Amino acid sequence: MRVAIAGAGAVGRSIAGELLENGHEVLLIDKDPRSISVDSVPRAEWLLADACEIASLDEAALERCNVVIAATGDDKANLVVSLLAKTEYGVPRVVARINNPKNEWLFNESWGIDVAVSTPRLLSALVEEAVSVGDLVRLMTFRQSDASLVEMTMPADAPLAGTRIGDISWPADTALVAILRDGRVIVPERDDPLAAGDELLFVTSEDVEDELARLLHQE
Repeated sequence: MRVAIAGAGAVGRSIAGELLENGHEVLLIDKDPRSISVDSVPRAEWLLADACEIASLDEAALERCNVVIAATGDDKANLVVSLLAKTEYGVPRVVARINNPKNEWLFNESWGIDVAVSTPRLLSALVEEAVSVGDLVRLMTFRQSDASLVEMTMPADAPLAGTRIGDISWPADTALVAILRDGRVIVPERDDPLAAGDELLFVTSEDVEDELARLLHQE
């Protein structure tokens, strides 16, 4: 998979390193010469250019990319890069970083964004996830589908503890995608029982999150 990352700061370089380790091709684009640090990610391609300009994206051959990640520290730039990637180059998957939570409402399919990642919201959610037991915590929203990744840690007195996954009537548009238990990641199957202390990860529609929370608490 070929991935272009607009923004070669600490965030962009970190993402690039992870993707390269997973066997993907990565192009880092930044207009600031000080950010062009080839030695920091030597296996990546580098381009000194303004990712908000068509000529730069032509040079980057964005039409050959499977994914574009707008990871600059400027929300306006991330919106422009996302829109150009989707409308001018038909990039299948566009991921954008949100720096200011006040701009979150803009980061949707109207700007060509498939997945928006709000750094402040994600950090807040991770803090909630770390300290909240028995509460449903939204970790991420997938803009294109209005679905969310949510998490709940089952308390010791969870009513559903010991219940087989296949015996639970989950809300519509809800999928239990993983269980984190004793340091292991479990891909859930129908015969697996839930247990107190399990961290449950769901992909669910936003409009049934309350229904899911009631089910998990057996209210």
